[in-house]
This record gives sequence, C-alpha cells and structure tokens, in this order.
Amino acid sequence: MVNRMVTWYYPSVFDELEDMRRYIEWLNRQMYGTTPAALLPAPGEAAIKMLPVQRAILHVNISENDDELVVTAAIIAGITKKDIALHLINPLALEMSCERKEERIHEIERYYLHGRNFESVSRVITLPEAVTEDGAFATFANDVLEVHLKKTKKNSGGKIPID
Repeated sequence: MVNRMVTWYYPSVFDELEDMRRYIEWLNRQMYGTTPAALLPAPGEAAIKMLPVQRAILHVNISENDDELVVTAAIIAGITKKDIALHLINPLALEMSCERKEERIHEIERYYLHGRNFESVSRVITLPEAVTEDGAFATFANDVLEVHLKKTKKNSGGKIPID
C-alpha cells in the first residue's frame, strides 16, 4: 500500500489582489492603449463616448533633517513658478497645486486658428511630523520644486481639565 499525500490549494487574499491588479491593467490598456480615433463615434452616431485623458501626477519625495522636512516634487514640464501654489492645510498636510493655461492664435492666410490648453494637477501630501509655516521656504528650478518646512515641537493635543 502506497501513501499518497494530497495537497489542497486554498486561494489567499494575495491571489485576489493579483487578479484585481491584472484586471486594472487590462482596463488601463483598453482606455489608453488604443488610438484616439478608435474611440471616436462612427459617422452619424451620437457622440456619447468621451476620450480618456491621462491625468498628470505629482511625484513627491519627503526627506527629513533634524529640524526640518524637505518635500521634493517633480513638476509637469512647462509649468512656471507663478503657476504653482502651496498651502499648509494643517501641521500634517501640505497641498501642492499647479495650473497652466495657454492660448494660441495663428493666422494662416485668411483663417485664424485659435487654440486653448488647460492643465491642472493638485495633491495633498501627508507629512510624517508636524510642521509650521514660520521659516518655511520653497525653491523651483529645472521643473523640480523643493519645499523646506520647519518642524514644530508644539503638541496640539493635551489634557482638558473638568470642572
């Protein structure tokens, strides 16, 4: 008599996550992998399909020194310093937003070609430690934004006495 060992395989949560990742990649290829002409409606058909727009993303890196946090972000090409806004929402959250508007008018013989471009991206960055806007500064060069924020020792929490 030969003993045979049977191994049962039970799917784990990681298998489900892998299936979900594959499905999202498939959806992404369906949306962005085709040419825009393939997504346009046929002649005489109602224009109910929208062309997908790939959103710009701010890539952010946070580094930490003894007394400050340095947030470095790669900004969209073509953005100038006046197009960037920084707002410290609270001691643990920084909002970065960039907005660019461009308008072009070309005259070709008797015709005018008028074009408008608008690009906007915004991101709220969660900071690892509480910071203050006092002494904060930012630099922008070569499409890289660097924000220096001073750490704060103030603790917003505390005990509340009961009368």
